[in-house]
Amino acid sequence: MIELLTAPTPNGWKISVALEELGVKYAVRAIDLGKRVQKEPWFLELNPNGRIPVIIDHDAGGFVVFESGAILEYLAEKHGRLMPTDLQGRSRVMQWVMFQMGGVGPMMGQANVFSRYAPEKIPYAIERYQRESRRLFEVLESQLAKTRYLAGDEYTIADIANWCWVHTYEWSGVSVDGLPSLRRWIDEIAARPAVQRGKAVPSKDDLPDDDRLGAARNMLA
Repeated sequence: MIELLTAPTPNGWKISVALEELGVKYAVRAIDLGKRVQKEPWFLELNPNGRIPVIIDHDAGGFVVFESGAILEYLAEKHGRLMPTDLQGRSRVMQWVMFQMGGVGPMMGQANVFSRYAPEKIPYAIERYQRESRRLFEVLESQLAKTRYLAGDEYTIADIANWCWVHTYEWSGVSVDGLPSLRRWIDEIAARPAVQRGKAVPSKDDLPDDDRLGAARNMLA
């Protein structure tokens, strides 16, 4: 059994989508980011950085994995899917995972912060992060014009990692006009049943009430 501690964000969706694609049995523990549950001591014991997602692999003695890219790699390696078995194929996949972790996610995240959440609208910052996100989209476009998926003809964790951020482009204020291969890829992955199920995790019904949260805290203290 995999226990997934998560919230409805692009980084959280990466893991629920991957678990759905793998057909792995898992339990969801929704983390209320608004209440800063991720900063509570019991959670910091699992992830010192205080961020979702985190998994606990109870089949492996309660082994804990944090950082969404590391979780994706762990799950793919453990279950022998969503990752090529040859060294160079695995490297191609991980290059695009790192591209998302180091580029797409941070740039789109900052675009969101400055365009939607910052108390003061700073045009330079908004334009800078939206422009850089668009540049990264153009890099994806150049790759997807050559291959069906990011690492070749096989759907992998590289696609999951990038799609979970890129498909939210409208929220970030980033245009995909003139990027037909990227649009094709976005739509194709969005139509996958496992992706649709994964994006629905966690549901509103999964949000813990105080009693359930207290029990979870005590269990992991």
